[in-house]
Amino acid sequence: MKSTGIVRKTDHLGRIVLPKELRTSLNIDNKDPLEIFTDNERIVLRKYNSNKACIVTGEVSDQNQSFFNGKITLSPKGIELLRQELQL
Repeated sequence: MKSTGIVRKTDHLGRIVLPKELRTSLNIDNKDPLEIFTDNERIVLRKYNSNKACIVTGEVSDQNQSFFNGKITLSPKGIELLRQELQL
């Protein structure tokens, strides 16, 4: 694990702020969901990315299709919207 040298205190509600530089380098935008894991005495945060969620509509369905070795997932509606956009 790589140390960033950044230290933050929790506030009275137990919250911490992730520095903007860290959020930018990890492509974490406002309101992006984060998964929280524990590993012995460590707390691990990871940007949540459902493998079945369409990148266009956000829809999760068994009908969604994966492309480019699973890097892109599209729902049938997402595929149609993308086709329409590319035809312009």
